[in-house]
Order: sequence, then structure tokens, then C-alpha cells
Amino acid sequence: MAAYQNAKKKEHAFQAIGKDIKAGNIPGLVFLCGEEQYLVHWAADLLAKTYINKACESLDYIKLDPENMTMDQIKESCETLSMLSPKRVVVIPEMPAASGKKSRNFSESDEKDLIEYMSMIPDSCLLIITAGKPDPKSKKKIKLQEAAEKYGAVYEFTPLSGQLLRSFIIKRFKNAGKVCRNSVIDMLIADSGYGNREIEYDLYNLENDIRKIVAHCEGEEVLEADVSMTISTNLETNVFAMLDAISRNRKDEAYRLLHNLLVGGESVFGLLSLISSQLELILEVKEMREEGLVPAQIQKVLGIHEFRVKKAWSVTEKYSVSQLKKILSKAYEIDGNIKSGLLEQTLALELFIAQI
Repeated sequence: MAAYQNAKKKEHAFQAIGKDIKAGNIPGLVFLCGEEQYLVHWAADLLAKTYINKACESLDYIKLDPENMTMDQIKESCETLSMLSPKRVVVIPEMPAASGKKSRNFSESDEKDLIEYMSMIPDSCLLIITAGKPDPKSKKKIKLQEAAEKYGAVYEFTPLSGQLLRSFIIKRFKNAGKVCRNSVIDMLIADSGYGNREIEYDLYNLENDIRKIVAHCEGEEVLEADVSMTISTNLETNVFAMLDAISRNRKDEAYRLLHNLLVGGESVFGLLSLISSQLELILEVKEMREEGLVPAQIQKVLGIHEFRVKKAWSVTEKYSVSQLKKILSKAYEIDGNIKSGLLEQTLALELFIAQI
């Protein structure tokens, strides 16, 4: 496991594009993609603001319809000279082909023509192509992205972590006239679920939760109570709390959390899937902990958010590896019993809590 310890930390696209704009190193073709769509849209807007004169925005900024555009429209838009802006900005937002998907009206032949045209974009134009959220199961190479790497620049926006994530949160609280301690930021990151690939939670969700916290906060300083009151409905947080209650032999608390989740509309299968996922994570962390690894090393190996590792780490103290394997096997068994019709769904989950 020595390889990951010496791995060079790669600069985030968020930082790279900021530096390139400041240095004037933005080429005529920019491809924006990645899991964090909030940053994809932010980058597209930032580029437009950088190169468009606000007074001529209606003439120098063109956003094409990716489903109904033609190659002739793309060429005409790119080759029309700007009025008073440094560059004419042409945007093709969430283009299906940019994510490896087929389009109704933009054929493979059109895509091939666009790839050929990428090397001929005039200096007076900035063509921005954005891709929607990638399919994590798809491994095929995206032709448009490969061409963009050859003729322009590709910025792939992954989820934020570490100081970049903290800066994102601090800036939004500051803009709302609020301050908060580092411990409160840690709590927000840990309880929000940001960075957990098992749930749909991105920067849009985080920003929305920050707005709720600001609305709940009565004073200038954001307190832990403001965060807990706002983030308490987070699914992953409650599942972790339920497993923690079980580990402390607080079955009554675990039952209460389970029923709150079910009353809140969570599906039994969704809960079981997340419970199994969390148990798998706790088991992985436990095994690595016994090998002598510390949380920072485990985070690099698993490629997940550091706060998820810290949560799992705190639970590992209460279980042995063999106990975790038995509990995980029981979760798989309960899932099978529900799907086969042997047990009623809610009863099956209650039995799971009772038996571990």
C-alpha cells in the first residue's frame, strides 16, 4: 500500500481554470464535464463573464439548443465576429454526445463533422461544450472529449474536498453575514452526506442546506444546533446514527430512527441498500485499521470523503471484524427474505435490529 502514500495530489479543475483565465491561457475550445455539475455550470458562467461585454451580451453570447442545432448553425455562430466583446462566446450546454449519448437530431456524422471543425475555430470565438453528469457504469471513451483534449482544453470537475470544500462553505456563510467555527463546519460536512457516492447529494444540495441553516440561525454565529436542526433529515446521517445506537445496545433509539425514516417516505429497499453499504464501509475501515492504517491513508485507498472515513472509524471501535461480517451477512439475508416474500418489509427491518 506504499504507492498511495507518495501519490502526487492533482490540482482540482476549479483551481486550474481560475489560474488559466487569470493567465489568459483559455483556448478557443473548452470542454466542461464531471460529476460536480454545479462547478460545470459555474465555470461556463465564469468564462462568459470573462469574455463578454455586458452591453453586447445579447449579440456576443449564443447558447445553442443541443437537441435541435445543426453544424451550419454551429459554424455560423462561431464565425460571426463579436461586436465589442473580447470574444464571441458560443455555448452548447449538456450536449448528449458530450456524455456519450445519442441525440435525436445530431447524428454520428454531425459529431464527426464537429470534431473536424474543432481544429478550425476562429480566434475571435470561444466555443464551450458542457457535458451532463457522467454515467458511473460507462467506461467508453467520449470522442468529443478526446478531440477537445487535442484541440482545446478539458476541465473535469470532481467533488470538492479538504480546504476547497471548507472554503466553499465559509464563503457562502460569509456572503450571508454569518460566521462559524471549524467544528461547526466539520459537523456540517460530516452530517450533510456530501462526498458519499451512495446518495444523490452534490454542491447544489449543500448550498440549499446552507441557505436553510442561515434562515434558521438567529444570531451572527452559526451554531451546532442550527446545523443539527437543518441536516437531521439526511438519510445517511440517520442510518449511521441507527448503526451507532445498535452498537451501544440502544435498540429503542435504533427503532425510533428506523420508524422516523420509514414515516419520512424512505423505501425499505433503499434503506437496506444504504445499511449494507455503510456496513461494508465500516468493515473495510476496520480491516485497514487493524493493518495499521490511519484515517488519512484509508481515505486515499478507498477514494471517498475523509469525513465518511472518520464516521466509520468511530463505529469500528465497537465491533470486531467477525461481528461486522456476521451483521453484514444478516443484512444480505434480510434483503433476500423480503424479496422472496418470506418476511413483511417493516417487520424484516425490525428483526434485523433485534438480531444484531
